[in-house]
This record gives sequence, C-alpha cells and structure tokens, in this order.
Amino acid sequence: MDSAPGGLYELIQRLRLYKPPPPPDDEDDMDEKGKVFSSMGISEAQASLPEPFQPKRAAVLICLFVGERGELRVILTKRSRNLSTHSGEVSLPGGKMEEGDKDDATTATREAKEEIGLDPSIVTVVALLEPFLSRHLLRVVPVIGILSDKQSFKSKPNASEVETVFDAPLEMFLKDENRRSEEREWMGEKYLIHYFNFETENKQFVIWGLTAGILIHAASVVYDRTPSFLEQRPRYRFPRCIKGNCTMP
Repeated sequence: MDSAPGGLYELIQRLRLYKPPPPPDDEDDMDEKGKVFSSMGISEAQASLPEPFQPKRAAVLICLFVGERGELRVILTKRSRNLSTHSGEVSLPGGKMEEGDKDDATTATREAKEEIGLDPSIVTVVALLEPFLSRHLLRVVPVIGILSDKQSFKSKPNASEVETVFDAPLEMFLKDENRRSEEREWMGEKYLIHYFNFETENKQFVIWGLTAGILIHAASVVYDRTPSFLEQRPRYRFPRCIKGNCTMP
C-alpha cells in the first residue's frame, strides 16, 4: 500500500496497541454513581444537582479496506431521506447500543450488518477511539475495523435506513482540499464544524459534522499525523442535569 502506513498487517498490529489518551483530571468517564463524564470534554458543572445526566451509548464502525491504488478507504452511507433524524446526511454505519450488545464493537458491527449487510465475521476489529458527543447528546464510540478482503463484501443497504453505500479515501480527512469549516459555540466553548466535499461515480456528497470529526481523528490515528488544518475539537461543558429536549447547535 502506497498511502497506508507500513502495510495492512503492520497497521492492524499497531492499531491494536492504540490506547486513547487519558482525559484531564477534571474530565473523567462517568462512573456508576454518575459523578463525572466524559472523554469528549464534558465535565461536572453543578455538583449539587441530584440527578446526573447520563448520555445514552452508541457506536459507529470505521470499516477500512485497501483500494485499487493501495490507499486506505472507509465505507460510508448516505442516510435515507425518510428518517426522522439526520435524514439524507452522510454517516458511518452504527447506532444506539441495545440490551443484548456486550460491548461497543458488537453494537457497531451489528448495526453495520443491519444497515448495509456487512457480515461481522469478515471484519477484524482493531481499535476503539475516544468517545464523541453527538448533536443529540449521544456518547458515540468510534470502532475501527479492517476488511481484509473487500471482494467478500457485497453491500445490501436497508432501504428504510440507507439510500447509498459508498467509500472514500481516509487520508482526505487530513487534507485541506475541498474542505471548509464553521465556528460554533456550546456552553461558552468554541469549536469548528468541518465540511468535506467528495465526488464519486458522478455523485456528490458532503461529509460534515460528527462524521467528519470522527474521520479526522481516525485518520490522525491511522496515519500518525495531525491534519493540515486547524481541527479545534469541541470541549463541551454543561450542567449534570438536562431538563427537556436539548441538542447542540
């Protein structure tokens, strides 16, 4: 692989050793008593509140394979326009954790099978990245998986959830080409939302928001280098108690 670091086997071995960096002292994962959350920069802001906010868990699959030119590519979907949330947007296969899921990898691979027909048995899970916070306040864990034999995967999109299945070069999320960003603010913390324009088979896609943020970080880990642009990942802060519906801007 020309663009993939060190060959597929070496990449798998390296990613298996990946350990997310520990959060700062005041930003640790929420324990069973709900003291503090999170690795994405959510910290306890009102210790006196009686009922701590506990975000629901979700996981997405960053399924990588080697393209025809030796580059690493990632499988993406365009969500159905009939869905109630994020309709028509580009996303990674994934969803909320269900009661029978033993871990985040199970959630991600189960959802990928349900959404696009990707058999978990042909995906080698190699790493879990730091959790992200979705716009609807879900704790989303990115799961990196390797598809060694791309020919063994024939996509079967679930029409009720997925409109299109496509793939893109992972390295593009480290480059400043076809990218723009917007500054947002959440509870006094400023961050950037990134948008990547991508065209394949005469179809144009915009990869942005949470999906773009996850792929920027994943590419940084896989290629062991920082992006060529200012990333400015969010550092969210909000009260431990959330009343009513609440979404990020």
